[in-house]
Amino acid sequence: MDQQTLLSHAKDAWNNAYVPYSKFRVGAAVLTKSGKVYKGCNIENAAYPVTCCAERVAIFKAISEGEKEFQHIAVVADTERPVPPCGSCRQVLSEFCEPTMEIQIANLKGDTKTMTMEELLPFSFTPQDLADGQK
Repeated sequence: MDQQTLLSHAKDAWNNAYVPYSKFRVGAAVLTKSGKVYKGCNIENAAYPVTCCAERVAIFKAISEGEKEFQHIAVVADTERPVPPCGSCRQVLSEFCEPTMEIQIANLKGDTKTMTMEELLPFSFTPQDLADGQK
């Protein structure tokens, strides 16, 4: 699947965002290694810490369906510049994405930027760090 098609799925998800408080919509679409696409949008809650970002929704939906290997993710927001995932989303992505996996961020104007997981979160804390600490 090409990046434009995955970005189109992210834009579809953007339309479903539930953002009555911030009004800041974000959509994401993750492509699994098996070729399936899982979409996510941000979902807010009056108790702000309970809010879940689009990237995590997409990843969690895929994992809940048995998918744990990913090859690409696209994220879109209505901003002046492409906005990267927040710190919490970066940590979740680092748990399931290879360091070389590409992450595409975009805005609704068509500006895009593509980076690897390692560029997005260098020197991340991974499951291997836990295993190393148990030796």
